[in-house]
Amino acid sequence: MLQTTDASRRVVLQRRIRAVVYVTIAYNVIEAIIALAAGSAASSAALIGFGLDSIVEVLSAAAVAWQFAAPDPERRERTALRIIAVSFFALAAWVSVDAIFSLAGVREPEPSPVGIALAAVSLVVMPVVSWIERRAGRELGSASAVADSKQTLICSYLSATLLVGLLLNALLGWAWADAVAALVIAGFAVREGVEAWRGDACAEPVAVLTGEREAHEHDHDHDD
Repeated sequence: MLQTTDASRRVVLQRRIRAVVYVTIAYNVIEAIIALAAGSAASSAALIGFGLDSIVEVLSAAAVAWQFAAPDPERRERTALRIIAVSFFALAAWVSVDAIFSLAGVREPEPSPVGIALAAVSLVVMPVVSWIERRAGRELGSASAVADSKQTLICSYLSATLLVGLLLNALLGWAWADAVAALVIAGFAVREGVEAWRGDACAEPVAVLTGEREAHEHDHDHDD
């Protein structure tokens, strides 16, 4: 009876992760279109970079969707983790280059009310989506789902950076503010990319990567 319950719970969690991933993909496609259009209109490198980040986010979410579309998602764990890791590195590279251009004064973005509104909405939506996927991924023991949830969380950090940068540019004319914060985010993205890349290469099982083994051992010790 316990095995049946566990199997049923796994099905529920897999469906939940797929649903979250599909919502993430749809949202980020819309976000990318708006950000790229607004960024081009305002000559805002930050907004254009944010739009490209949304495209990277779609790639990461699509990798997890591809994984969980299989009857046995664990077989695709390795490839999904590699795709997510590469998307982290691409995100970090773009944000770094964009920040350097901004700091060098190559680009002078104009105020963008549309961009400010988009960043504010994303700052509310993305942390919630990340939390739902991360919770389901940890319970299921899926390193790729947890890694994807972290990338979604990075999107919320970028939203905050974009919002602060656009507000400071609009109110005070400080075009450099978001570039400095973006470099910090790029460093965080590199770290998460390295962790995702190493996740499938480690000899440890997925349960260790997601912290499931520690929780299980703790429960076992408690029972003893």
